[in-house]
Amino acid sequence: MAAREHFDVIIIGSGIAGASLAYFLSERGMTNVLLLERESQPGYHATGRSAAVLVEWDTIPALQELKVQGGAFLRHPPAGFSEQPVLHPTGILVTFQNPAWHAVRELVPLLTQRGTSAQALSQSEVLARVPVLTPAHFDGGVFLPEDGHIDVHELLWSYLRQAGRRGVQRRCETEVIGIRVDSGRCRGVVTSVGEFDARWVVNAAGAWASRVATLAGAAAIPITPHRRTIVTFAAPDDLDVSRWPLVTNESHHLYFAPESGGLFASPMDEHPMEPCDVQPDDLVVAETIDRLARLAPPLVPRTIRRKWSGLRSFAPDRVLVVGEDPQVKGFFWLAGQGGCGIETSPAVGCIAADLLLDGRTGRYDTALLSPVRFI
Repeated sequence: MAAREHFDVIIIGSGIAGASLAYFLSERGMTNVLLLERESQPGYHATGRSAAVLVEWDTIPALQELKVQGGAFLRHPPAGFSEQPVLHPTGILVTFQNPAWHAVRELVPLLTQRGTSAQALSQSEVLARVPVLTPAHFDGGVFLPEDGHIDVHELLWSYLRQAGRRGVQRRCETEVIGIRVDSGRCRGVVTSVGEFDARWVVNAAGAWASRVATLAGAAAIPITPHRRTIVTFAAPDDLDVSRWPLVTNESHHLYFAPESGGLFASPMDEHPMEPCDVQPDDLVVAETIDRLARLAPPLVPRTIRRKWSGLRSFAPDRVLVVGEDPQVKGFFWLAGQGGCGIETSPAVGCIAADLLLDGRTGRYDTALLSPVRFI
């Protein structure tokens, strides 16, 4: 019988969270790392189905700071990191209706102080940029000119490619079915293809994070998956939408943006579900069209080109869970990315690598992310 393989770190899940951690660990010299993925390819679930944008606006300060740190990396990644740019600054326009707009407008100076390029736009200034909007449903907006579309495929595979070049191993179609714990500490994992030993086991399993934690007897932190739906369709023949930013109406829950010669849109749905290979609901697709009819009537399509859904997984306070489990030593949470896992991955991957290697970081107040906050 061949000797069982031993790794310093085993990461369960090779979506954007696991991939970014593998990259930052390898960058610091930790290369005896194994990425395990139960699907046939990395990023099959949430990562591969995301709208993938950098939006340095968030009502939760802890998340906004992570987005700012992530944005700095996405704009200026290390030389040779990627083969193509990972961020295309097409702009983000976030619109609001009063009373929300009155409160948001006062926050724009604070946003710029925190490092985000942001402009408060009046209703007429918003309409000058995107004339299809119905004025009755918004009173102003925040324009983020340096934010925009993330090439998620390029970002994910750049993390994986660079980590692989440094010696990190990746195995797909390998499901974790057990986690070995001895004397209160993780010792390794049991998988569909055999067992592997490790000093650290990282839970980067996305929608399945709570189930993975149960295998280890770790803290019962509820990470709840929520469905998010996107549809694509043709733009009106008489409109050039190619230079539009992504437009969000936060008060009425809709966003849309140019995509592959047409447009995509989402009703910003958040339907809690069990982890699964999620599919779109036809009623939610119809709701998307109804909201377009109210908020941007010229964009209502005759037909839908494509529709899909992904799972966005949230902790109870909607902030990521990053750090060693308070009950099982050596079990490390990297979960609850919600809707900002891709844009925050450069920051969170780096923070997680610091915690695993040094037990601390000077980049962020990790108490805001620690799993201890739920105990």
